[in-house]
Amino acid sequence: MESQPHFILSFLPFWLVVYGFAVLAWTSLGRFVLQAMVAPDSRNYIWRFSCVLTDWWIVAVRFVTPLYVAPIFLPLVAAFWAFALRYVLSLSMFAMGLAPRLSTLQPQ
Repeated sequence: MESQPHFILSFLPFWLVVYGFAVLAWTSLGRFVLQAMVAPDSRNYIWRFSCVLTDWWIVAVRFVTPLYVAPIFLPLVAAFWAFALRYVLSLSMFAMGLAPRLSTLQPQ
């Protein structure tokens, strides 16, 4: 019988990339929704955590976003880019064999 690779540890780079971009995307989306209900200088711990986690990502996305996009929409644009990068990178890693196979019928 053929030995199967460990599902998590054998594909750790894949899981780190996918999970990292998922956290960025969903936190950016949550920040976009929360900013309608919370003041920018609020001491709410959820708001502060989402700002700490996504500030650097929103600044990075600002460089590729046209200036006519209002700053209030930057978390939404950042979420889009995180979802898009997650999709492209996960498909690329799957094509390179760095991701787990979904079925035993798929070639290695």
